[in-house]
Amino acid sequence: MAETVVEGIRHGRRERRALGKAHREAVPRAAHGVWEPAADRKDPIEIIEETNIGRVPELIPIRHGRMLANPFAFFRGSAALMASDLASTPATGIQVQACGDCHLANFGLFATPERNLVFDLNDFDETLPGPWEWDIKRLAVSFVLAGRNAGLSDRDADVAVRVLTGSYRRRLNEYAGMRVLDVWYSRLDDKTLIETAPDAESREFRKRIAARARSSIAEYLFPKITDIVDGSPRIADKPPLIYHLPDFDDINERIKKIDSTYRKSMPGHMHKLLDQYQLVDFAFKVVGVGSVGTRCYVFLLMAGDDDPLFLQVKEARASVLEPYLKKSKHRHHGQRIVVGQRLTQSASDMFLGWLTSLEGHHFYVRQLRDMKYSIPLDEISAKQLARYADVCGWVLARAHARSGHAATIAGYLGKSDAFDDAMRVFARAYADQTAQDYQEFVDAEKTGRIRAEFDY
Repeated sequence: MAETVVEGIRHGRRERRALGKAHREAVPRAAHGVWEPAADRKDPIEIIEETNIGRVPELIPIRHGRMLANPFAFFRGSAALMASDLASTPATGIQVQACGDCHLANFGLFATPERNLVFDLNDFDETLPGPWEWDIKRLAVSFVLAGRNAGLSDRDADVAVRVLTGSYRRRLNEYAGMRVLDVWYSRLDDKTLIETAPDAESREFRKRIAARARSSIAEYLFPKITDIVDGSPRIADKPPLIYHLPDFDDINERIKKIDSTYRKSMPGHMHKLLDQYQLVDFAFKVVGVGSVGTRCYVFLLMAGDDDPLFLQVKEARASVLEPYLKKSKHRHHGQRIVVGQRLTQSASDMFLGWLTSLEGHHFYVRQLRDMKYSIPLDEISAKQLARYADVCGWVLARAHARSGHAATIAGYLGKSDAFDDAMRVFARAYADQTAQDYQEFVDAEKTGRIRAEFDY
């Protein structure tokens, strides 16, 4: 601790900005605009098949089917492929707590423990200390692909990418000048989102999505996804996406293992809260695109007849970044995800924790849909895409600033739009690469190399 303090005193904000600027000599900002696949680039289908190892075999075709929907869906499900590609791109060596799967669909609204509504990153399955460039590059590419999927032109997407990176650069510069605690206290809540809307139309749109998020709570969710069986609430089966597993002979032992390991990950005061709930049912749930096939459960706990709590218990696997970076210092991947999430988010779910199953699988826990809402992207307009980019750039800058290197990254980026231009070029080039990889995936399904089932 003392060494960290001394280092912080020795290198003030001005020195850290100068250090960041000096990185331009080794890695010019324009270098980030170059995308050329490595000569020994691995077969994309092979990488995706490798990520299927350890998943529930019966669900892998559903994963493939969801990825086949369009190039953006393929991109969402192939974080490992882009991680492999990013490892060969220029990087300054400045590390942050990286999201690892930073695309625009992994941002959204959710509730803080104080019941405030905030906009933030909300998926950290791949989080790991890594290059800041990897997050912003993946996010920029996602705007191009999402724009194309919505029928927008590449010029519209170019504008969104420049807005994204410009927002990220300016906000980082602001955070670099703030006190450390002020950075950590900073959050983008629904009131700020509404107040900073550029016009009346946007302001009304943000009010509507905030209202929708506030309606996504357990009390409203309870009657929609449960039935009453023999007088007791039970999660409703909707196979193949939600279903009950066969009865276990050792169910009590399993619940005891889950409860004991989960409680160890939680602060002591939460034990009293958990004591007031009783687990009444759980079911397997298929989630996301890239997560399909991983073990994920919905737990229904009750504190009274009309007092439900839904927890999502999701398998935690090794980060897709680990083959290219230092392995996590956390042996438990659920702990890796929880710690990374708490480091990066402005506020985290009070039920966030981790546990281990009898089979030794790692999981992390959070509330299911607690005021959680993501922007619908299929019919987003060019104006909305650019405004969404502005907000996402703001949030990513705040997330990276919490790692303590805001001044260094800000010094590297500078005040010009050199990096913005580079990202515009890279994002379009890599989106084209993704389209090519997607077509290979389509062809692989047609030839029988992979099998797909469609649930959309």
